[in-house]
Amino acid sequence: MEELVSCLRVASAPGKVLITGGYLILERPNAGIVLSTNARFYAIVKPLYGQVKPDSWAWGWTDVKLTSPQLLRESIESQNPFVEYAVQYAVAAAYAIFDKNKKDALHKLLLQGLDITILGCNDFYSYRNQIEARGLPLTPEALAALPPFASITFNADESNGGNCKPEVAKTGLGSSAAMTTAVVAALLHYLGIVNLSSSIDQQHDGDLDMVHMIAQSAHCIAQGKIGSGFDVSSAVYGSQRYVRFSPEVLSSAQVAVKETPLQEVITGILKGKWDHERAMFSLPPLMTLLLGEPGTGGSSTPSMVGSVKKWQKSDPQKSQETWKKLSESNSALETQLNMLSKLAEEHWNAYKHVIESCSKLKSEKWMEQATEPTQEAVVKSLLGARDAMLGIRYHMRLMGEAAGVPIEPESQTQLLNATMDMEGVLLAGVPGAGGFDAVFAVTLGDSGSNVTKAWSSVNVLALLVREDPHGVSLESCDPRTTEITSAVSAVHIE
Repeated sequence: MEELVSCLRVASAPGKVLITGGYLILERPNAGIVLSTNARFYAIVKPLYGQVKPDSWAWGWTDVKLTSPQLLRESIESQNPFVEYAVQYAVAAAYAIFDKNKKDALHKLLLQGLDITILGCNDFYSYRNQIEARGLPLTPEALAALPPFASITFNADESNGGNCKPEVAKTGLGSSAAMTTAVVAALLHYLGIVNLSSSIDQQHDGDLDMVHMIAQSAHCIAQGKIGSGFDVSSAVYGSQRYVRFSPEVLSSAQVAVKETPLQEVITGILKGKWDHERAMFSLPPLMTLLLGEPGTGGSSTPSMVGSVKKWQKSDPQKSQETWKKLSESNSALETQLNMLSKLAEEHWNAYKHVIESCSKLKSEKWMEQATEPTQEAVVKSLLGARDAMLGIRYHMRLMGEAAGVPIEPESQTQLLNATMDMEGVLLAGVPGAGGFDAVFAVTLGDSGSNVTKAWSSVNVLALLVREDPHGVSLESCDPRTTEITSAVSAVHIE
């Protein structure tokens, strides 16, 4: 039994928030800024059997047991396409890369079966209904009181007569991408293809690139379409400025699912021209990312994207104009945030003074806080970032109205305007494709606690999610024994 425990491998990958680049990120060369979070998905891999039976050497299959404790059911591999493809692609990668000796060892390892457990931090899922059912207030404290990896609620629709699969209630942090990445990373490490580290600074680019290619491929095939891939990229590498890869790099994999042997497909994928671009990016110092769940029901990203694409085709001139202006606003926000990071690095005292002063005031009073040129430069960048965000929101609303989809619905507009009007709030918006899923805010200094209180008062549940710029990581032990949960880095509460 001890031998099995010593073979245990645990990897984790973060969820994401796309703060710029909604819709535009689907097409090269548009960039998006994606922040990775402290909400992580964990994959635990160990052998299913203690030893290999003597008669199983000729066996060409490996038994896979998948357990998702939060879903209150033990599921077979094929019930989760993301895990299914993650397993197939990781194993095929090992066979494609290893020489004969290593393949024999791999075969033996696989004959012991794979016992995979997947766990997502509570932040990936909506616990709003449970909190309300217990008569508790919609506060971060109520969320933090839930046990780690709590059971997940389903959006069960009574009217469907029981034929329809109930949907898991999610918060839009990219659970499928984080899950796929965690499973791929844990398996590639377990099978000896990559050597991941628990220390973020010691991860090797080559190992991360391997995880990225396999996870990106498995995720796209499981989804049945080649998306922009920003969610998998941030799950692997962490917060970043991202430009998507050319979809052609995976077109052979789409065809091959039906025709070509998987090993050949993987060899093609690993040799393919992965032309995505990513640059390091994270929020400037003394700023906090907040996420709120308005509780008006989730939105279907694919159908919203479909409607926007239809509008682009039907009105190319108007749509191109809107996209151009949206792209300019995205770039402006990125420029101002980069400038703020630079000012923080070069003039820390002036930067810190401004952030602390402005955190207690509404934006129209910020300029009065600057008493010398460097402080003035910081305030100008803060106000420039706000203006850019207002531009992004304006053009996203126009796009939604033209395409007939609620990218920033009226209820969200009122909430975001009220949030941006509060003391110490730099930005507020709808992440990713928009809709009713969530809202985000970026606050200065300690002003976040006032925002979470204000949100609670209008029935918006502030989540425990924060930015954590780190990507995929090896964990030293089973997260259930250490009760890892993102509530550990909870909000500043008065």
